[in-house]
Amino acid sequence: MSLVYLREIDSQTKFAIWRIEESDDDLLSKLQLDEREKAKLGSFNKGKRRLHWLATRVLLRTLLNTSRYIDCPSDANGKPYLANFPQKISLSHSFDYAAAMISTKGEVGIDMEIIKTKVERIQHKFLKPIELAFITQSDARYEQLYACWCAKEAIYKLQGNSGVSFLNNMTIQPFDYQKQGVLKLELDSNHHKQTFDVHYEKFNEYMLAYAVG
Repeated sequence: MSLVYLREIDSQTKFAIWRIEESDDDLLSKLQLDEREKAKLGSFNKGKRRLHWLATRVLLRTLLNTSRYIDCPSDANGKPYLANFPQKISLSHSFDYAAAMISTKGEVGIDMEIIKTKVERIQHKFLKPIELAFITQSDARYEQLYACWCAKEAIYKLQGNSGVSFLNNMTIQPFDYQKQGVLKLELDSNHHKQTFDVHYEKFNEYMLAYAVG
């Protein structure tokens, strides 16, 4: 496994990305799993999903810098959490990469997606007309669309994977796209009303977005 990116946002929060290059057996050898986790892993077919699950757990071990057993179940909404460490976490993966974020400051959300032109076909499903109005018509159009998608996904994860619509409950304020920047996202749902600063950046052919609650 090749750690390709590590950023300490502050003394309490950091995230990392790596390229998945090992086999699932190689990744498994780096972990301590209980019977529940072994059963979970066994439910995956050999392939990317299994590699992604293993890689995010190994990356958590790297970020926590521990040899202790890491208990990382998911709650009723599918949000992963640490049962025996104080940090809040968020996990993401896309094709050959895995990402993880940890913080003792508050809830976190991170998302990573490979950039593809097909996003234009579904843009109206996650962006309102007032949001689509500020999307650039330049060659960076697809990158900006993914910055918006990843930002909404990051906040969805941060707030708990529950009862929030990208289209109806999240609104991104107009922003000029750059390769790395910050956008403002307004979340308005029954459980949550808040404006978040979401950091985004292009990483090779991927888009990355993250936020701290």
